[in-house]
Amino acid sequence: MTLLSTLNDDMKTAMRAKDKERLAVIRMLKASIQNEEIKVGHVLNDDEELTILSREMKQRRDSLAEFENAGRDDLSEKVKVEIAIVEEYLPAQLSDDEIREIVKQAIAKTGAASVKEFGKVMGVVMPQVKGKADGNQVNAIVKELLQ
Repeated sequence: MTLLSTLNDDMKTAMRAKDKERLAVIRMLKASIQNEEIKVGHVLNDDEELTILSREMKQRRDSLAEFENAGRDDLSEKVKVEIAIVEEYLPAQLSDDEIREIVKQAIAKTGAASVKEFGKVMGVVMPQVKGKADGNQVNAIVKELLQ
């Protein structure tokens, strides 16, 4: 079952349950996927759908950070609910230990020895953790292990 059909089924369920927050987030995800399909001119594959979900999650995490810094608890609570709903459609997230192991393998593969070679390591790691880990979390672990 494709992500779009899953979203359609979940949208119907949310409508029946009169769950307005969930319905709004599902509609937003569905619109993002459909807009991307129109933009690229073909039905998206799983990897492309995952990219869109990751982008939506990143936008929400960035918004959450901004709202918390501004002291807007009302908006940050709303975004936390949206994050929880988007997470349901993403693959299971990797633990710090799993990310650390992937980063160690990438460092060995690239032969990186200093923070100057950060980009090489990130280039190897990010495709492996796509949608399964937050980029900021991976970034921090790579910097830590390269020092």
